[in-house]
Amino acid sequence: MAERHPREAALRRVHGSGALFAAAYGNVGSSIYYALGVVALYALGLTPVTFMIAGLIFAFTAASYAEATVMYPEAGGSSSFARHAFNELVSFFAAWGQMLTYVVTIAISAFFVPHYLAVFWDPLGHGPGDVIFGVGLVALLALLNIKGTEESARLNLVLAIADLLTQVVLVIIGIALVLDPDLLVAQVDLGVAPTWGDFALGIAVGMVAYTGIETISNMAEEARDASRTIPRGVGAVVLAVLGLYALLPAIALSAMPVTQNASGEYTTDLGTKFADDPVLGIVENLGLEKGLTDALQVYVGVLAAVILLIATNAALIGVSRLTFSMGQHRQLPERLRQIHPRFKTPYVAIFVFSLFAAVVMLPGQTTFLATLYSFGATLSFTIAHVSVVRLRKKYPLAERKKKADGERLWIPRGNMRIRGVDVPLTAIFGGIGTAAAFVVAMALDPVILAVAGGWMVVGKAVYGLNMHH
Repeated sequence: MAERHPREAALRRVHGSGALFAAAYGNVGSSIYYALGVVALYALGLTPVTFMIAGLIFAFTAASYAEATVMYPEAGGSSSFARHAFNELVSFFAAWGQMLTYVVTIAISAFFVPHYLAVFWDPLGHGPGDVIFGVGLVALLALLNIKGTEESARLNLVLAIADLLTQVVLVIIGIALVLDPDLLVAQVDLGVAPTWGDFALGIAVGMVAYTGIETISNMAEEARDASRTIPRGVGAVVLAVLGLYALLPAIALSAMPVTQNASGEYTTDLGTKFADDPVLGIVENLGLEKGLTDALQVYVGVLAAVILLIATNAALIGVSRLTFSMGQHRQLPERLRQIHPRFKTPYVAIFVFSLFAAVVMLPGQTTFLATLYSFGATLSFTIAHVSVVRLRKKYPLAERKKKADGERLWIPRGNMRIRGVDVPLTAIFGGIGTAAAFVVAMALDPVILAVAGGWMVVGKAVYGLNMHH
């Protein structure tokens, strides 16, 4: 295992459970504002089922991250877990996959902000206005993150709660006015609308929400009392997301059901007409009076833009902390992880990856970005699950308070003894789910396989050159 750099600069421990929840929910909760349309494009009438499956895998994944992050409260997420469980090379591949997902999250979140603000000015809802606005937003947030994030933590928590409450209100209105279980069942034709391949790809793309868990892990070095704040922050996010994924997609498909056009194609307005602002599509199709609909669209448009801004910011925090961790272990060049002498933030990494996110945003292809995200994310999450199982073997539960290399102060419920090892069922089921999604993302989209494969090859080359130096 590579040792940390001797001139390592420590990050300040300032964040509690609320700040961790806000940062994670900024990604997880915000994903509904763009993932709903992308998933519906593939999963059609099975979109609610797709999100429930994704939510269940999310819960399993969250349990693995909570156990390992409490054990090793340091920046790096699955990369850190793999380093302690296996070796530096496995750790690098997990980290490089994470790097891709963070960059994509920055790009897709910032790109959707102007689409929701288009309720005020229509040119923001399409190119080039959306791209210009998104790039400018990334630049501004990069500057704020170089200065530091402590000042915005309380505001993020308030906004995250406001967003959660707004979506609860939309669910209540939707249940009262449009939810139709019979219609939800009738619009599904298994194997046809959607095809099994599209259904599987919908589940993989639905995992676009997962970066929130990595964000908590990457903020672990700045968390107060990690053994308490991290499980609480993770648990709050899981509860919020499971409720969100179970109800909002069902209401959306009741309001915008799947139809068959003259050429025989099955579509839903959720994945076509409202693909770039699906929650505004829900508001428009709730059947409310025009004045109330217009007011609600303005409110939701503003709030969606704000929560997507939080998501962009949280992803920037995550990628900067991940780079900091990789630099400590000599996986990336020393210059890239350099800490600002005054603000104590990894300012070079923030600048470099913000620039990369802006470049990735330029084509404005959200389906490509979402599928590319699922490749990197599911790779990292699968490595995290396997690492947790490996750590259970290296450091048995009976010895968890007595080992020199970290303490296992929190474990999920549900463990099975296999060949003398207490294996968490959450890691088994979560690992199967994320590994299957990883295979689907590659097998069903050759372009993603080529681009993501190229990303991993470049990363391995950078890693090899850096380690030799």
